[in-house]
Amino acid sequence: MIDGAVLGLDRANVDTDQIISAHRLTGIDTAGLGQHLFASMPGGPALLAAHPDATILVARENFGCGSSREHAVWALQDRGFRAAIAPSFARIFEENAYNRGVAPIAVPGEKIETLLKARRILIDLEKETLRADDGETINFVLDPLRKRFLLEGGYMEFLASRVDRVRSWLSGSDAM
Repeated sequence: MIDGAVLGLDRANVDTDQIISAHRLTGIDTAGLGQHLFASMPGGPALLAAHPDATILVARENFGCGSSREHAVWALQDRGFRAAIAPSFARIFEENAYNRGVAPIAVPGEKIETLLKARRILIDLEKETLRADDGETINFVLDPLRKRFLLEGGYMEFLASRVDRVRSWLSGSDAM
């Protein structure tokens, strides 16, 4: 369950360079990238400042397009975002979001108007539903395996838990 304040980004085709500019990518450490989130987007820093507690991002179609920059998801996650909602996502952005446990939730375009104005959204990943301030329940669909990744914190966490289980089993301390 994800219950959070909303940052409504009323823009389509937000690319990874607007999410985090390439000149900010000086390493592979994920910590601290959130401070550069939307820094190169006109009005981006002011928008973030106006929504300091936001953990759910709502945007228009084709969010995360552009270069295949994993840092875009890292910056969102470092800033505290746990989900992004849009009518569509760039394929590589979507994969990177699943890898890191940031839920990329695609909803029909006609629902975005309401969600952009919402103050809070409650997302139930198990039931594949979300509910905004107005009380309307919106269904979405997740691939079953990717849903499991999200429920376990992302693909990287999912994979790490499996490696730990195998190590434990090999050492004889767990009966897999």
